[in-house]
Parts: sequence; structure tokens; C-alpha cells
Amino acid sequence: MTDVMLVWDAPLLFEKLFTECDLKCQRILSIAIGTPFLPPCKCLVIPTGFANPSYTKVLQGIEANARAFERFVQEGGTLVVFGAVVPEYRYDWLPFELEYVGKHGATLLVKSVDHDTRCIVDDPAEPVECDGYFSHTDGQVIFKNSDDQPVMVAQSVGDGLVVATTIHEFPTTDFIRCVVGRAKRTKIQ
Repeated sequence: MTDVMLVWDAPLLFEKLFTECDLKCQRILSIAIGTPFLPPCKCLVIPTGFANPSYTKVLQGIEANARAFERFVQEGGTLVVFGAVVPEYRYDWLPFELEYVGKHGATLLVKSVDHDTRCIVDDPAEPVECDGYFSHTDGQVIFKNSDDQPVMVAQSVGDGLVVATTIHEFPTTDFIRCVVGRAKRTKIQ
């Protein structure tokens, strides 16, 4: 059984994180989203740079499947999406408002609310790399950068959760276990 699906079109070092957590991870092409051929999973991850054609070609399939993402989360799945790594991007395919501005740099994280996903970094008091910030959202802001701009948001949708972040570092194993552990095995179709 698959625990995590990574939406990407080439091998990623990111996949190693899931195997280190003893989770079954499968990489999928974005054109497979919404088809009946994918097995159920608990967590769907869209890595950093998904909107940048220099890194990947998954964007079109992601943007074409807004309804599949929404159903996946409503039925109890967790969707984790990272920064777009383009100058500006609007996440129109998410079931809440989210707009991104690319601006790479180190920052301190400022906690906005208590949320179990705050464990994305080991020590939020240490500077972290971010590839941008969210210029607009109606999601719950978890962390802001030192310029008071959101860099991590979460939004409950039905029985599931969407987590979006511009933190440009590998998440902790605690975060991986958190987002997978809270989810139900769900089909993305």
C-alpha cells in the first residue's frame, strides 16, 4: 500500500525522506491525477519548483485537476504543496485562496498559531531558507517570515488538510509522520 505520492516527473532526493520514515512512497506524473489507475494513499506531496519549467513539466496536470485535489482532501487525505519557484503564482487549483511571490533568502520563522504541522523544522528559532512568501491567503497562517509575510499556511477541507509552505528545506521526519499519520487512505480521482 502506498502511503505518500510525489507529483513529479523524475527521481528526487526528497523520496529518501519517506523511506527513512518507513513509508511507502510512489512518484506519479501529474497527468495520472484524476484517473482510476492510481492506488489510494494518505498524503500527496507537490515538491518545490512545481511551476518552474526549468525543474519539471508537472504544472499543466496539476492545474487541470483542481476537483481531484479537493475530493482527495475532503475525503481525509493530506495535500502538502511547496513553493512554486517562479516570480509570482496563484494556486487556483487549491480549495482556498493562495498567492505566492518568489523571493529566496534566509529568515527567522515567527509562529502565528499553534498547529501540529509546526514541526516542519527542527528549531524555528534558527534561520531557515524560504523560496518566497504568500502575498494573499484565506488559509490559517502557521508561520510568517521576519518581514511578517506568511511562509506556511494550513487549511482544513472536509476530513483532510492542505499544508502549503515556501520553506525551502527538507521537512523533518516528525512533520512527515504528522501529515501522513493524521490522514485517511484516499483515492485521488
